[in-house]
Amino acid sequence: MNKTVMVALISLFLTCSCFFITQKTYASSLPLDLEWITNDTSPEWSSTVAQKGGDLRLSIPNFPPTLRTVGPGSKNYFRSFLINNQLPLVATHPNNDEIIPILASHWAYDKDGKTVYYKIKQDARWSDGHAVTADDFVFALAFNRSPFINSPWHNNYFKEKIADVIKLDSHTIAIIGSVKKPQKDLHYYYDLRPRAKHFHQLDVRWVNAFNWKIEPNTGPYQILNIRKGKLIAFKRKLNWWAKKDRFLRNRFNIDKISIKVVRDPNIAYKYFERGELDVFNLTNPKLWYEKAKGPMYTKGFIHKLSYYNQVPQSASGLFLNINNNLLQDIGVRKAISHSIDFDTVIKKYLYGEYLRLPSFHSGYGEYSDQTITAPELNIEKAKDYLYRSGWQILDTAGIRMKDQSKLSFTVSYANKIHRSHINLIAKIARKAGIELKPQYTEPMVFHKKILDKRFDIAWLGWSTGKHPEFEQYFHSRHASALQSNNITGLADDRIDDLIKEYQASSSEQESIQLAHALENKIADQALFIPSTYVPFTRAGFWRWLKLPESVATRSSAKIFDPFHPTHGGLFWIDRITKINTLSAKRSGEGFKSSTVIKQATFE
Repeated sequence: MNKTVMVALISLFLTCSCFFITQKTYASSLPLDLEWITNDTSPEWSSTVAQKGGDLRLSIPNFPPTLRTVGPGSKNYFRSFLINNQLPLVATHPNNDEIIPILASHWAYDKDGKTVYYKIKQDARWSDGHAVTADDFVFALAFNRSPFINSPWHNNYFKEKIADVIKLDSHTIAIIGSVKKPQKDLHYYYDLRPRAKHFHQLDVRWVNAFNWKIEPNTGPYQILNIRKGKLIAFKRKLNWWAKKDRFLRNRFNIDKISIKVVRDPNIAYKYFERGELDVFNLTNPKLWYEKAKGPMYTKGFIHKLSYYNQVPQSASGLFLNINNNLLQDIGVRKAISHSIDFDTVIKKYLYGEYLRLPSFHSGYGEYSDQTITAPELNIEKAKDYLYRSGWQILDTAGIRMKDQSKLSFTVSYANKIHRSHINLIAKIARKAGIELKPQYTEPMVFHKKILDKRFDIAWLGWSTGKHPEFEQYFHSRHASALQSNNITGLADDRIDDLIKEYQASSSEQESIQLAHALENKIADQALFIPSTYVPFTRAGFWRWLKLPESVATRSSAKIFDPFHPTHGGLFWIDRITKINTLSAKRSGEGFKSSTVIKQATFE
C-alpha cells in the first residue's frame, strides 16, 4: 500500500469515527433537573475610561519555531500569546475566585460529580467569522487525543482526564471527567478549549502542514503580520463578538501589538529607554535600582511601578537529573542540596527583596504544606553525606574523587542573569568538595535539551496552575520519555500511588492531605533544590500607558499582559499624553517623576 492511499484511509477512518461520535452524542438529552448557573454580579475590574487605539511595542528574546500550540517545538515563550487568545468556556474571577462566563453563558453540574454542562454563547465567533459550536469542542477532544499532533503529553492527558465530550445541540455540550471533583474544581480539571473544526485537516501531515498557518481564535486579537526571525504583530478585532461582555469590556484596548525579537536583554533595554519599546520588565532588583534611573526617569518620561500580587509561585530552582550515575545516589543529592547558598544570592544580588522558595509548590493556599522548608546551607552536613557515600578523597583542587570519578557537574541555564548567581553558588559548594560548572545555552536549545534529559543539573522554573500538579513532573511513566516534564527521571512506586490517589480524589480536604504527602515525599528525594521567588512584579513604562485605579488584579503575574483572558488587557494608550510626551522630549522639557508601590488588597 502506498503512502497516499494509507493517508487517505487513515483520514477516512478518523472522519468516520468523528461522525459516529457526533451522531451518537447528538442523541443524548439533558437531565430535566439541571440548575443552570451564570454570574452577572461579580464586580468588573476594568476601567470605564479606557481608550481604544494606539500601537504597543514589546520584545521577546527568541523567534518561535512554529505557530502551533501543540506538537514539536510548540513549547516556547511565544506560545502563551496564542493560547491566551483562545478563550475558555468559563474562568476564575481574578480577584474573588468566583466562576465567571467567558465562551459559555451558563453552566450546570450533574449529580454524578464529574460532568459539567455548558451553554456556548450564541454570538461566539472564530476570527474567520465562523460560529463557535459544540462540534468544535467534540473535535477538540479528538484533536488532543490524536497521534497526528505528535504530542504524547496531550494524548495522555486528554485520554485520562476527560472521559467524553457530548454534543447535546449546536450550542450545548457536556464535558465528562474521569473522576469526581468538587464543583468549582471541575472547570479547572476538565478545562477544554475549542479547536476550529473547519480549519484543521487532521492527518499524518498535520505537524508540517500547520507549522505556520494562523489558526482561528476566539479572543480579541489575531496575528496580522509575521517577519520570520524579526517580528510578529497582532491586530485588535474591531468587531470582536465579546467586546461588550461584562467581564471582557473596557479591556484589550490597544489596536496593534508588535512583538519584536531582541535576543540581548541589554539591547532590548536600550530600545526601551529610547522609546522604541513601550514596556520593560524591571522585576529584577538590579534593573530596578541600578539601571532604571537617569533623565528619562527623573524627567517623568518613563514611570516605574512595583505591584505586590497574590499568585502561586513558579517551581524555580535546581533540578538534579538521576540519569547521571553520580546523582542516582541520594546521599550525593542531599549533599548538593546542603551546599547551595541561595540566601547569599538573595543578599548579594537580589537586594534582600526576594524570598527563599520553600518547596516545589508554594503559594497554593491550603494545598501548600507550610511545614516544609528549603534545605539549609550546612557544609558539614554535606561533607558527612559525601563521606558516607564513599567520597572521601580530595584531588589537588579540593574536589572529591571516588573510583577515578570526579564529583563534578555542569549547571545548565538559559537566563544570563543566573551566571553570577551560579558562580557564587559554585564557590560555596566547592567547600564541600563539589564542583559546579555553569553552562549557558540559548533558550530554545536549552528547552529541548532539558526535556530530553541531557543535563546534570539545570536551573529553571515551571509555570503555575490553580492547584498543585504532580503527575507530569514526577510520575514514573514519564521518567524515561523524551520531551516529558519529568526531567529528573524520578521513578518511585509510592509517589506513583499517591499521585493516582490525588488525581482520583473528589474531596477537597483529602486532596489537600494528599498534596502535602506528595510534597514531602518529593522533598525527601532531594531532586529539586528550591531557589527564590519574588512577591511582586515590576515594570517600567512610558507615561502614555495608562492603568485602572487598581492597577492590576490579585492574580496578575504581569502588569502589562496584553492577552490573558482574566488579568490581561487592562491598560490603554492615551494619545494626547503620547503627543505631549514626545513633544516635551524633543524640546528638553520634562514632567514629574513617578515611582509607585502598590499592594493587591482585593478580598
